Amino acid sequence: MRSTSEHRPLIVLSGLPGTGKTTIARELVARWPSAYLRIDAIEHALKTASGSAEDVGPAGYIVAYELAKSNLTLGMSVVADCVNPLSVTREAWRAVAAETSSHLVEVEVVCSDAVEHRRRVESREADLAGFALPSWEAVLRHDYEAWGTARLIIDSALVSASEAADLIWRRVRER
Repeated sequence: MRSTSEHRPLIVLSGLPGTGKTTIARELVARWPSAYLRIDAIEHALKTASGSAEDVGPAGYIVAYELAKSNLTLGMSVVADCVNPLSVTREAWRAVAAETSSHLVEVEVVCSDAVEHRRRVESREADLAGFALPSWEAVLRHDYEAWGTARLIIDSALVSASEAADLIWRRVRER
């Protein structure tokens, strides 16, 4: 059995749509059973429940923060898969880690090959019934603030999901 004081990472995968966050998150969770919190799934469920196609604003993130706290408090590792585009959302994840005395690993997933990134965005198929994926134009227009803090940067144009998971787990073990 894992010692909750020894293993309680909160891994937050951030980055624009189509960079490979979900693929990397699934690789992480397959290797190390963790609570998997995918903002797309949470926001889609909120829209479906309300019967509205309108943006849910910060609600999806707020739900995810509370689910992360609950799971971390139980001693579970958490992998959060989100665009995490604003300093305020990044600060909120840091607050979750601090409140639960968890080890935070912030990861920004990028795809340095614009042609590959566009191909991924345009060729994806939704894995959530009724979920509308963003267009390439929407990805380019996405509000995404520059980071002002340290984080692990994974370039999915240069490493596989498996290699990315190795890099992330190495970071988790460095604490």
